[in-house]
Amino acid sequence: MKSIFKHFFKIADKYRDLRITDTAPIVYVNEQLQERSTIKAADVGCGAGRYDLKLVEHIGEKLHLYCVDRNRKMLEELRAYLCQNELQAFQTIQANASNLPLRDASLDCLFSFNAIHHFKAPQFLTETFRVLKDDGYLFTYTRLRNQNSRNIWGMYFPWFSQKESRLFELNELQALFNRIPRLTIQAIEFFKYERVYSFDQLLERVRHHHYSTFCLYSKSEFTEALQQFKRNLRQHFDDLENIRWIDENVLLVARKRVAGLTAAA
Repeated sequence: MKSIFKHFFKIADKYRDLRITDTAPIVYVNEQLQERSTIKAADVGCGAGRYDLKLVEHIGEKLHLYCVDRNRKMLEELRAYLCQNELQAFQTIQANASNLPLRDASLDCLFSFNAIHHFKAPQFLTETFRVLKDDGYLFTYTRLRNQNSRNIWGMYFPWFSQKESRLFELNELQALFNRIPRLTIQAIEFFKYERVYSFDQLLERVRHHHYSTFCLYSKSEFTEALQQFKRNLRQHFDDLENIRWIDENVLLVARKRVAGLTAAA
């Protein structure tokens, strides 16, 4: 995993430009939090802050955000990005997801966007339960292994699905949540997005390793796979200026039940 850490350190200054930020889950999150007058929250695995800006834009000034990431360079990029957008109600914390330096029962909610597969998930969920207040939320946005196999990378970039073994299936995530008493999944929301990119734009993302999955290839494997990817695109798409596919993601909404209440309550 050292290569993954080095990858994110190296790519931090261009990461927001290479990755797509989905607004739909932010809109959904905001709807769930409408009745709260103040929200103290943490975004764990925040990266360079692309989702944090969206959270503040939608939820507003009532949100105070702890931005947590183990990568110092990502946090530097995040701090500059949010300050550039005139945001002040945030703090950066360099820490692992399995050891959050936050007080017990101190947060109203916790977010994780496209990051849980980078964590030690059981420890992360245990920490989440510890730092959440009773009735607090955990919003986990990710893609599943089967969803990953159906996107353009899983379908046309050789060995991509096989290399990306860190992702979960839904039943695996549910089983992990079920191990934590009183942290109950309340909703599971599925999202689909049509993407349109040119041949050159896709290659640009591959060359910059916009997915950390590409770091799991050896140099020779990556070179061979990239050449086959080009051939696959030319074979399967008539218009290389408008290559279309569907990306899929899932959002799990969990809540820390008040002690003594049943799940139904």
